Amino acid sequence: MKTLAAALLTVLSMADGFTISSHRQPSFSSANTALRTATESTGMTFDLDSDKNQLTVTPIKSIDGTVTLPGSKSLSNRILLLAALSEGTTRVENLLESDDIRYMLDALDTLKVPVERDAEDKTAVTVTGQAGPIDSPTPDESLELFLGNAGTAMRPLAAALCMGKGKFVLDGVPRMRERPIADLIDGMQQLGAKVTCVEETGCPPVTIDANGLGSGSASISGKMSSQFLSSMLMASPVADGEVTVSIKDELISAPYVSLTTGLMKKFGVNVEVEGEMDGGTPSFVIGADEKYTSPKSILVEGDASSASYFLAGAAITGGTITVRGCGSESVQGDVAFADVLEQMGATVTWAPESITVTRDPDVKLKGVDVDCGKIPDAAMTLAVAALFCEGPMTIRNVYSWRLKETERMKAIVAECTKLGATVEEFEDYCIIHPPKDNVVNEDVVIETYDDHRMAMTFSLAACAGVNVVIDDPGCTAKTFPTYFEMLGSVAS
Repeated sequence: MKTLAAALLTVLSMADGFTISSHRQPSFSSANTALRTATESTGMTFDLDSDKNQLTVTPIKSIDGTVTLPGSKSLSNRILLLAALSEGTTRVENLLESDDIRYMLDALDTLKVPVERDAEDKTAVTVTGQAGPIDSPTPDESLELFLGNAGTAMRPLAAALCMGKGKFVLDGVPRMRERPIADLIDGMQQLGAKVTCVEETGCPPVTIDANGLGSGSASISGKMSSQFLSSMLMASPVADGEVTVSIKDELISAPYVSLTTGLMKKFGVNVEVEGEMDGGTPSFVIGADEKYTSPKSILVEGDASSASYFLAGAAITGGTITVRGCGSESVQGDVAFADVLEQMGATVTWAPESITVTRDPDVKLKGVDVDCGKIPDAAMTLAVAALFCEGPMTIRNVYSWRLKETERMKAIVAECTKLGATVEEFEDYCIIHPPKDNVVNEDVVIETYDDHRMAMTFSLAACAGVNVVIDDPGCTAKTFPTYFEMLGSVAS
């Protein structure tokens, strides 16, 4: 598999449109021939079918080595927005190179927020902040922003643009028009914003007629997505007055909110939290005097959700992997995925900025019953890890799967079933019973539903010693364009 990495990199560079956004139409032309030539000398069977747009991942015996993680998607887009709202210039380093980040960068370009790309480092930009809200550069006409399927761009911008002046329409791909945003819109309306989404669906497009906002309070639901709360919090310091946002029911994915408030603090804003975030109905107060100030430079931490694939691969195969870029001092909740692997039987070693996972060959992975409300993205990886366990895997508190890039609950049930598992589906959890004797079906075609995490998660089924065919492998461009290259570099 190590030769696979270089071969696949050649393919990706030759494949026109392979890593552009979800409305892309890949054209591979002679890339398949190049891949065959690059792998023939080693006798490996690894095939990219350009006609079907499918990538076969060959059997993986072990995952060993060290990987340096790309920047976090959640952190990258949050940092770009806070830098745009701040006073001063901010150099952002280790910015994730992916579709979702490009949509945010393109939006800032359209809004005429100065963003200077580093000619020598594609992961670095310098943002000149607006020292307050972002106003439309075309005040006499509506400005349209196309944000693909990037929830981390759609939701924060929908809130932030209400604070300035101008008319905006925020839209995306067809799936974005199926992803709820009504709770955020309701919260912004409570603050006095003139903002709407499609009434019948509660989804984008979002239409904004902004004229600035003063002090106010809002009470919103936190049951569907923590991004709605995070978006309101990030926008509030550029309002003209104190803002209070309260949760009226329960708050899911609380670590993502802590991530947001931690970043806001790095940009000079303190958020006062009243009540318990875990299991409570907290309120968040942003004082009238709180204003964003650039930290001058900031490094984007490695993506903890992306770490889950490599950590799980080592746990499954009994290899040893170290992921660099996030560790015991990480601000991301998804590092807790490693704790779940430890419960399953893996050995986990923590360092401030890295995590190492291995498994004693005499220790069999066992299925566990785990609440994944704080790690919904990384929890997807558990679905494939379940195929290799003794006993069932119960993945709880993941209703948010149904609202993501695809309807992930149904997608996971369907693809795990193809591989030989028996899956029980419930509203907000599922129980995955591994195949008999952990024998995974051969040559299964994995439908990825234009969802980057489906492609990356299910590639690990090849650890069962079978070929796995990944449909539309280019969908990983959303967050991790080099995933298969990196997987190949540590798989054997």
